[in-house]
Amino acid sequence: MSRQNIFSNVKGDLSSGLVVFLIAVPLCLGIALASGAPLFSGMIAGIIGGLVIGSLSGAQLSVSGPAAGLTAVVLSAITKFGVFDVFLMAVVIGGVIQLALGLLKAGSVANYFPSNVIKGMLTAIGIIIILKQLPHAFGYDADSEGDFTFIQVDGHNSISALLSTINHIHLGATLICIISVLIILYWNKIPKVGVIPAALVAVITAVVLNGIFIALGSKLAIAPSHLVSLPVPKSFGDFIGQFTTPDFSAITNKEVWIVGTTIAIVASVETLLNVEATDKLDPLKRHTPPNRELQAQGIGNIISGMIGGLPITSVIVRSSANINAGGRTKLATIAHGTLLLVCAALIPTILNKIPLATLAAVLLVTGYKLCKISIFKEMFKNGKYQWVPFVVTVLAIVFTDLLIGITLGMAVSVIAILRGNMRSSYYFRKEKYHNGDSIKLELAQEVSFLNKASILLTLDHMPENTTVVIDASNTTYIDFDVLESIREFKDVKAAQKNINVVLTGFKDVYKIQNSENIPADYQANITSGHVHTISTGNHEQLLKELQLN
Repeated sequence: MSRQNIFSNVKGDLSSGLVVFLIAVPLCLGIALASGAPLFSGMIAGIIGGLVIGSLSGAQLSVSGPAAGLTAVVLSAITKFGVFDVFLMAVVIGGVIQLALGLLKAGSVANYFPSNVIKGMLTAIGIIIILKQLPHAFGYDADSEGDFTFIQVDGHNSISALLSTINHIHLGATLICIISVLIILYWNKIPKVGVIPAALVAVITAVVLNGIFIALGSKLAIAPSHLVSLPVPKSFGDFIGQFTTPDFSAITNKEVWIVGTTIAIVASVETLLNVEATDKLDPLKRHTPPNRELQAQGIGNIISGMIGGLPITSVIVRSSANINAGGRTKLATIAHGTLLLVCAALIPTILNKIPLATLAAVLLVTGYKLCKISIFKEMFKNGKYQWVPFVVTVLAIVFTDLLIGITLGMAVSVIAILRGNMRSSYYFRKEKYHNGDSIKLELAQEVSFLNKASILLTLDHMPENTTVVIDASNTTYIDFDVLESIREFKDVKAAQKNINVVLTGFKDVYKIQNSENIPADYQANITSGHVHTISTGNHEQLLKELQLN
């Protein structure tokens, strides 16, 4: 479907922008905390991700901000440099490299991400959201928001932290989370009130309830340590003072360039993966231009580094929340960035009254929609070459982190493709040949060196005293190693077992790669598309030896 006008869904986009904003505040702060950076640097990254990248990107639903996947890189770099402004120079360099990658059309690598791995990533993110938000839902906030790795900063892991929650259940937080989930699920079913976002109603209800608990001196009251903790400037000057510039003298530092390059690579891969995943969730099935996305991300990271922000990527948690809340154009992303800026500057004290338990409720609903049982059923129906990489991706991401999980999932997917390709390189069956029976081995359209082992195995198991027909009539490419194996079988092994080998169709498989001297009698075939490449040397000689038709 064609790209929509930015004002075609104003009501839904503004409502969705508000929901994403509420989720983004604790995530921005949590990622900054986990990264060892100033808390406000996370807010800056969220603001730039919404306003700058949201405006420049070709993505309609992707939401960008500080990335959990870069937490370890950022923490290590800040610790190594000792000062934050030197690290900011690395962020700027990373942005410049990303911009260059976009201009060089490097975003086309996104076309090679298998769909089963992308679906596995979405499902894993859903599971991680649930695992990470359940402790917050019960009022146990030992792990900061924005930590999405299995091994946590505090030494626990996602499973042990969940078990520890049993000993730290806060009844007030639990009650608020349950009420918030019910509001989010059923608010829109009440006639004439759907104009007000369910998540906003849940947040207001939570703030009011906690205010009542505090006024009554109840044990249900939630302590400030379990609320949003946005830095509160005393004046507008203090607010401006939270922005900082990079140390430009560090541009000659080799280590700064290494960190900047690392940021560019990791951020680009995460962004392309997340954008691809967001496109799959898009109800309107639109496609995001990957090269334009890299350019937008590069500009966003340059600006973020220039004013004191963390590195930015597209973030699937906020993007999926955007889609679930009814966002349909980039107006939702821009609205969320605008709210981050306005509220951080004018009303941080009000935001700091929001319990983390009610925001956990919003994320729990989002996580559930990403990892429904129906997704697993769908993948299992598609066969093992689809569900095995899917399951590996899910487990690897949940128990390690995003990039390691994706790498393992991609590796398994490639292996599955290769195995499938090896198995489909030929087909054989019994059929009549002249006055007797024969075994016909029909080669596929393309036969690569990966198929050599399976073809050899089949030929080696051919019975004695029989006729074997090897048919290459439908083949457009045969690898040299395969040709050599066929010749060896015909000249040596077949004779030893009294097998009559009949080769057919090899005349049509002439291919000469990297050659400017194309034989005249092949020009017509090349022009008509029957022959696509031409091969030289031994390859051509083998084909001449093998052709019988």
